[in-house]
Amino acid sequence: MNLQKNVSLSSSMADTLARQIEEGVFPAGTKLPSIREYAEASGCSKNTVISAFETLTANGLIEPRRGSGFYVARQVKAAAEPEDARVLDRAMDTVWLMREQLQVKPAVLNLGEGFPPIDWLEGTRLDQYHQRVVRTGVASLFRYGSRYGYLPLRQSLQQKLSGYEIDAPPSQIVLTHGANQAMDLVLRYFVRPGDAVLVDDPGYYPLFGKLKLSGANIIGVPREVDGPNLAELERCMVEHRPKLFFTQSVGHNPTGTDTSAAKAYRILQLAEHHDTVIVENDAFADLRPRSLTRIATLDQLRRTIYIGSFSKSVSAALRVGFLACNAALASDLADVKMLIHVSSSEYSERTLAAIVSDGHFMRHTNQLQEKLRRATAAGKNVLKKVGASIFKESDQSMYLWASLPGWPDSMKLAKAMLNHGVILAPGAVFSPTSDKVSPYCRFNVGYLSDERFLSALLLATR
Repeated sequence: MNLQKNVSLSSSMADTLARQIEEGVFPAGTKLPSIREYAEASGCSKNTVISAFETLTANGLIEPRRGSGFYVARQVKAAAEPEDARVLDRAMDTVWLMREQLQVKPAVLNLGEGFPPIDWLEGTRLDQYHQRVVRTGVASLFRYGSRYGYLPLRQSLQQKLSGYEIDAPPSQIVLTHGANQAMDLVLRYFVRPGDAVLVDDPGYYPLFGKLKLSGANIIGVPREVDGPNLAELERCMVEHRPKLFFTQSVGHNPTGTDTSAAKAYRILQLAEHHDTVIVENDAFADLRPRSLTRIATLDQLRRTIYIGSFSKSVSAALRVGFLACNAALASDLADVKMLIHVSSSEYSERTLAAIVSDGHFMRHTNQLQEKLRRATAAGKNVLKKVGASIFKESDQSMYLWASLPGWPDSMKLAKAMLNHGVILAPGAVFSPTSDKVSPYCRFNVGYLSDERFLSALLLATR
């Protein structure tokens, strides 16, 4: 009986406070009275107040600040309208999808997730390497590192790139805070407001946001099942004389396609003729066969900037990526990095160096690829079961780019699915043209076999 009374009191208190916040009695940013003060004023226990505050926090109306108390949230949710619906009505854009990638929502199935499932990566056992890192060069962990990054890791990357037949000594490799910082450094160095930059369309959506921030003129090159549309690429180079062309030759995000050798050769020819630098993002290298064609292999980094990452094969939390290019440009980009961030994290770089130099890492990547092959096959079966049209039926790809019957606008499908606890990555997000309607979604094969997908789709199509 007492328990029911406490629950009723806390609910009533939460409702009253919510109403006062929505009516402006407590404006955004206002500090609320303490838990003790509320308990004394209302004649109830502190636990009752704590329960009420937890309800308000969960609903986004208030927020705790360590050592200071509770404050009214800056952006208060409208009681009559679910937050997800309002967010999607504003726009399911780059920032929205990036926010979703960074949130952990156990009750929600995130088919738009950009990373492999966590249990695929747990085999790296990051916890095993801390003592090894601390034992080797502990003094350097209290100082900034080299502007190029930790030398032993760059030496390991030299060996890694040689496996792709790319000759890149350490002087041509710069370590970064993930592949995204590598892109930032390239943009800072090359792009001025109004400059034309070519991108895959569809393509890597965070890049579009970076380009908009830099004031670039973003021009999309249609992506086909075997790489960029060459006729359109040539037309864009002739008409716009772009400084850069950002592309993914292997494991393209979001389509999962690979650029054919013939197209890779022609892309390089066009770039040389029109004085365009190719920026090749190879973030999925560890999840794909080494034998696939890379433009940097054909070019040997004369006109290509190769960008790599370990977020998909080790951990996104380490934030270690790299770029490789000609030596003079590498020195310049290392200077840009130094001016902006001084250095990258040597602790993270030492940790990664310990991981990749361990014989277990090769076994880990082989196991990753096997898991990916099985998940891709299972994912294709699920999509075929619902009559989906798959852009390219890869045998081993983190993503499948597919459209579902009856949904010509995948943005509407995403809204409908979100109401049933499933997050999709609709095709429009991956286009540099913000108002483009697409029937396609990017599906992460690591989650496609989850039964919640088919259940939610059934409810959404009723």
